Amino acid sequence: MADSIETPSFTSSARFRIIVGVVLVLVIAVGAWWWLSQNKESTDDAQVDAHVTLIASRIGGTVLKVSVDDNQVVEAGTVLVEIDPRDYQVAVDKAKAELADAEATAIAAQSNVPITSTSTQSGVSTAQSSVDQAKSVIESAAKEVEVARARLTASQSRLREAEANATRSRRDVDRLKGLLAKDEVSQQQYDAAVAAADAQSAATDTARAQIAEAEAGVRMAESRQVQAQAGEQSARASLRNAQTGPEQVTAMRARASSAQARVEQSKATLAQAELNLQYAVIKAPARGVVSRKSVNPGQVIQAGQPLLSLVQTDEVWITANFKETQLNEMRPGQKVILTVDAYGGKQFQGKVDSIAAATGARFSLLPPENATGNFVKVVQRVPVKIVLDTGQDPDNLLRPGMSVSPTVYTK
Repeated sequence: MADSIETPSFTSSARFRIIVGVVLVLVIAVGAWWWLSQNKESTDDAQVDAHVTLIASRIGGTVLKVSVDDNQVVEAGTVLVEIDPRDYQVAVDKAKAELADAEATAIAAQSNVPITSTSTQSGVSTAQSSVDQAKSVIESAAKEVEVARARLTASQSRLREAEANATRSRRDVDRLKGLLAKDEVSQQQYDAAVAAADAQSAATDTARAQIAEAEAGVRMAESRQVQAQAGEQSARASLRNAQTGPEQVTAMRARASSAQARVEQSKATLAQAELNLQYAVIKAPARGVVSRKSVNPGQVIQAGQPLLSLVQTDEVWITANFKETQLNEMRPGQKVILTVDAYGGKQFQGKVDSIAAATGARFSLLPPENATGNFVKVVQRVPVKIVLDTGQDPDNLLRPGMSVSPTVYTK
């Protein structure tokens, strides 16, 4: 009887201890979960990102060769597409010819500047000398005119004197002729009077000839004076033309500068033509995987037309969209464990790189507008950039767009 009574008591005590133990384990588990959950933040709204470069042609033309296929790994500098370069080679040759012509024109224009400057200075000196010489000639001609006019005046005076003497001599002859008839004077006296009258008549003719000569001298002197004045005007015109030399030099220098500018323009045209020729060969700007190839040999493409995409899988990162309420303790540099769905939950290690400056909704095509008053509070998500630790993905397993579940340890 005693044994049958003690067995139930023992069983109740064991059950009590078991229940207490289970409760303690649950409390410890809940406490551990609570403590651990306070030090980390997780989300399933995350994906792998990478640089995706859209490869487009910078020139138009016919595609000669496509050297890659979809999903092919290429290194930086690998030739992707080749475009027919003949049109662009012709443009380069033409630009070189135009540059040579412009350089020759510039050299000629620049060499004319010192020549024009020297000839201008010489022309000014020569023209000034001609003006001075013309002034001297004018002064000399004026003196000759004065002398000729003085001679004319003297000749006219002598003519009047000779005419007066001739008149008197004729009157003496007439008077003596009557006296000779009366034998009041001798024949000798009469002959002497006639000879004197003839001499005075000859003197008058001589005076008239001297006047004619003096008048011719005046006309010649005045003609030389007019010629000298015309020469002075011509010399002054030449001087004014020569004095425009600085403007001519300035114009020549402007033409030389214009020619040099055409040289620079031709150089730029040649450089652009050479660049276009280089653009006929499209190369990979970085190492990556070819995707979305849409170009084939023989296809005629236009400048700016997309040909393929290049995904740079060597440098990937994770964009995780955490709720704004999860960012209180999150800081750059914190440890992150990444679980990738595509590889059966395989984990990668990384760290928080940075937190976006705005929510994802703010960068959307149509951001929400709450100015109408119909406001409903919605928890926003903020993109957080997470980078992998060195050596975590040596085989480039992570591809852009893959789903990831990151866990950030904030403590």
